[in-house]
Amino acid sequence: MRTALILIDHGSKRSAANEMLETVAERARARGVYDIVEAAHMELAEPTLEQAFEACVSQGAERVVVHPYFLSPGRHSQSDIPRMTRAAAALYPEVETRLTAPLGVDERMIDVVMTRAEEALEKA
Repeated sequence: MRTALILIDHGSKRSAANEMLETVAERARARGVYDIVEAAHMELAEPTLEQAFEACVSQGAERVVVHPYFLSPGRHSQSDIPRMTRAAAALYPEVETRLTAPLGVDERMIDVVMTRAEEALEKA
């Protein structure tokens, strides 16, 4: 079964912020775990979730996993993105769709925080 992963963030008026998610998607794509990896933004930038979903289906996705690229389980990851995912998935009823939890609390995230703190101290 061809499986796609869509990473979705809020979106920004700043192109550099939007490009960061594309970099994350490129790195996820390079791992070769998913057949297709796309980035999407809730608002303020393209591609939208619906556009990314369409891109996945056009590349042969039979299953799409949507990951809210957010730290906390707030309104966007708990309400907005699930609603947007249901709307996009409704256009492709033959495609299985799953939604992940946001990044949340994870030891690997703590490792990143500690690394960033160490980097800041090294610059001093």
